[in-house]
Amino acid sequence: MHRIAVYCGSRSGDFSVFTTAATELGSLLASQGIALVYGGAQIGLMGAVADAALASGGDVIGVIPEALMLDEVVHTSLTRLEVVGSMHERKARMLELADGVVAMPGGLGTLEELFEALTWAQLRFHAKPIGLLNLNGYFDDLLSFLDNSVSTGFLSPQNRALLLHATTPESLLHRLVNVA
Repeated sequence: MHRIAVYCGSRSGDFSVFTTAATELGSLLASQGIALVYGGAQIGLMGAVADAALASGGDVIGVIPEALMLDEVVHTSLTRLEVVGSMHERKARMLELADGVVAMPGGLGTLEELFEALTWAQLRFHAKPIGLLNLNGYFDDLLSFLDNSVSTGFLSPQNRALLLHATTPESLLHRLVNVA
C-alpha cells in the first residue's frame, strides 16, 4: 500500500481525541512510507492529518476544487496540490490516487465521500480497502444503521463487510494493509 486517501472534517470537532488521532494517523502513514491523499485544506482534521504527515517526512497530496482555493482553506505546503474543477472530480481523483481509504469523523462531506467509495466498491468499480476510524464512539450509530440494513435485507452481508472499522489509527491501518 503506497497511498491512502483520508476523508475527514474541515472542522476539528469538540473533543481533542479527534485532532490527536488525526495527528497520530498522519505521523503513522509517514512512518510506514505511505503517502497521504486528502482534500487539500489546512483547516480542521484535514489540516491536522496533513501537518503531521509532513512534519514526519511523509508525502502529502492534496486534491481541492478550484472553488475552495481560498487563502483560509487551502494548504500551501503540501508535496503536491492538484486543483480540480468540481467536488465530483475531487472524489474521483482522490480514489484514483489511493490504494485504500480511511474515513475519520467529519460532517456531510466526509459521509458523502465514504459512501461513494463504498458504493463504487459494491459496484466493483474498485477493490480498495475502506476503513472507518471510530473515535470516541463517533460512528457507533452509523455502524448500527448498516447492521440494521443487513438485517432488514437492504444491504448484503458481503457489502457490509466492505467497511472495516477500528478505534485507533494503528489498528485500522493494520486491518487495511492486511486486506489489501
